Amino acid sequence: MKIGIVLYPTFGGSGVVATELGKELALKGHEVHFITYSLPVRLGSFKANIFYHEVSVNDYPLFDYPPYELVLSSKLVDVVEHEGLDLLHVHYAIPHASAAYMARSILKKKGIKIPYITTLHGTDITLVGKDPSFESVITFAINESDAVTAVSESLKQDTYDSFKIDNGIDVIPNFVRMDRYNKKKDMDLRRRYAEDNERIISHISNFRPVKRIDDILHVFKKLSDEMPAKLLLIGDGPERYRLEAKCRELGICGKTKYLGKLRDTSQVLSISDLFMLTSEKESFGVSALEAMASGVPVISSNTGGLPEVNIHGESGFTSNVGDVDDMAKNAIYILKDPKNIEKFGNRAREIASGFDISKILPIYEKLYESLI
Repeated sequence: MKIGIVLYPTFGGSGVVATELGKELALKGHEVHFITYSLPVRLGSFKANIFYHEVSVNDYPLFDYPPYELVLSSKLVDVVEHEGLDLLHVHYAIPHASAAYMARSILKKKGIKIPYITTLHGTDITLVGKDPSFESVITFAINESDAVTAVSESLKQDTYDSFKIDNGIDVIPNFVRMDRYNKKKDMDLRRRYAEDNERIISHISNFRPVKRIDDILHVFKKLSDEMPAKLLLIGDGPERYRLEAKCRELGICGKTKYLGKLRDTSQVLSISDLFMLTSEKESFGVSALEAMASGVPVISSNTGGLPEVNIHGESGFTSNVGDVDDMAKNAIYILKDPKNIEKFGNRAREIASGFDISKILPIYEKLYESLI
């Protein structure tokens, strides 16, 4: 099959998942065309069966804001027509689904039939999508999609609750390639960040308010008062400077390391004893799944799709959003006993294996084939 994948090429969950899906499809022999405004961060070097088409928006004095959706629609028409694509798979509703609808309509006039699949990832529905100025367009583009998927049951229900959707939505969860994540700790790497008697707690995100990283700092403060520990924060974003000020306020700066944006987080996860994700909203929790694949227990909020990934009492614990006391209690329970770290870590890896790409990719392939 020849598949066009439309995505945001950033470190965000939707872009990461879309890129990894395309890479896996290419490994299976499918021809994959990434269509977006810059090279996806997870794409890396040249790979067989993978092609990249840049959507370039010129700066017109007439427009206050570049008309990206229109340029994207035109680019989709061009790539479908000249590369002979079989279908488009658009990730994130805004503006990709509406651009795909416009492209499909234009191509129909040219005698070319091209189905498009819309995959909903989270904030396109739960945050941005709730802006009334987007509602009618999102509803229309989703209903006009030839197929719609959501990454969790929670997101599927949120979509039905928030929009007047009469289209069906299939739940196809996010995935992980288990063989990329090593449960064995690299002790030399670990010692760069912590002493042998210290626990390492990690977190990965885009440092936005919805991630509630303040809660992680408060939990870590309580935890580090009980035992020697280090906190590794991976990522960057608008909350970075405020969080650094909060670290100073709590007196934990010497125990907190900001590692910035990393293309490959598997090494950091492999040396972690615990992973934390305290988001206010989280449609799935890709970073939590990656931690679990590394055999790392997870402390998370119980919002959105997180309880579908982090199983309470098995791979770690979930708590109500903002309940830092409960999170700290659960974290201390796991970290105080090495046997608990091992027990929860082993179960986390076992649960993560149910999301291995070998189980998820055939579901997408079957969906593609049904539309072609």
